[in-house]
Amino acid sequence: MALHLRGTVLPHGTTRDLWILGDRITFDRPSAGTETVADGGFLLPGLVDVHTHPGSRSQEEARWDPEAFAEQIAAHRDAGTTALRFPGLLGEIPDELREAPDTPRMITAGRWLAWAGLSKSADFHTVTDDLVAAAVAEAGAHDGWCKLMGDWDFEADPVPYELLRAVTDAVHAAGGRVAAHCQSGQGVLNAARAGVDSIEHGMGMPEECVQMLAAHGAAYVPTLTAFARSASRIIDNPRGRLWHEGHRIMVRRVREAHDAGVTVLAGTDCAPFGDIATEVEHLIAAGLPADVAVGAASWAARDFLRLPGLVEGGLADVTVYDADPRLEPAVLRHPRRIVLRGRVVR
Repeated sequence: MALHLRGTVLPHGTTRDLWILGDRITFDRPSAGTETVADGGFLLPGLVDVHTHPGSRSQEEARWDPEAFAEQIAAHRDAGTTALRFPGLLGEIPDELREAPDTPRMITAGRWLAWAGLSKSADFHTVTDDLVAAAVAEAGAHDGWCKLMGDWDFEADPVPYELLRAVTDAVHAAGGRVAAHCQSGQGVLNAARAGVDSIEHGMGMPEECVQMLAAHGAAYVPTLTAFARSASRIIDNPRGRLWHEGHRIMVRRVREAHDAGVTVLAGTDCAPFGDIATEVEHLIAAGLPADVAVGAASWAARDFLRLPGLVEGGLADVTVYDADPRLEPAVLRHPRRIVLRGRVVR
């Protein structure tokens, strides 16, 4: 039996009927029987968190825990988040979990890749001398994405531009895309010049990077939620003041990037899982128009990840709200109905 929903379809704002057949959306009434699961309200393409790292019980103890992973992606789903991108995971997702009908769609970039020449690394990084080969291999094995550490410490030298360019060119030649962790101004500059597909964090982003990102269609994923939570814990010393200045710059670049035509996307980075609404609110506070901030966690994110939204033949992921989230973003915390992979999960 087809599912039927009626409401204001976003982002276009037209009130209409849609039907779900299997895992696809149609605007043509099916000839077979239908069940109405939503009548009225606002229909949003399922929410997306483009930067989250489930799979561990604590950030202090970086250890892959499949049970924690299952619990944490369920928390995302229960909040209306129907698609997730993992730019770095501690382990491999079991096939049966990835394809389960009640789990969000998942796009992974494999493990974090760190060049052996970085001054610091961490236990969860895959440290390698041959960053080019490792990146191509990870992108080929993990949904077309790889995750590079463009730097690790904002006071230390980042990965050299020439190496980042070689990695990016090789991954692109193989049909993949590159996400780059950057927490230093020079790290962002090197990654932007190299043509990576997304800048993750972007702390201390030089102004000239904005036009570079716009020129080659890259996305900016500032993960403001994680940095806002860290800000109060940063010690007031010379290093701490550098951190705060880098933070202020990355926040300022959010609106500048949008104004220049860069796709700004919503990613939480850290626990609690299923809290993409808070990232939307941070994006609005940073200067994004509310409708753009909501799109950063929905239709714009789905477009960037090549997941069709509420269009004919689109994927059957829908969240339904009583109010228009473009006018009342807080309503994102209270979905009335969640449809995932063509099934009602709430």
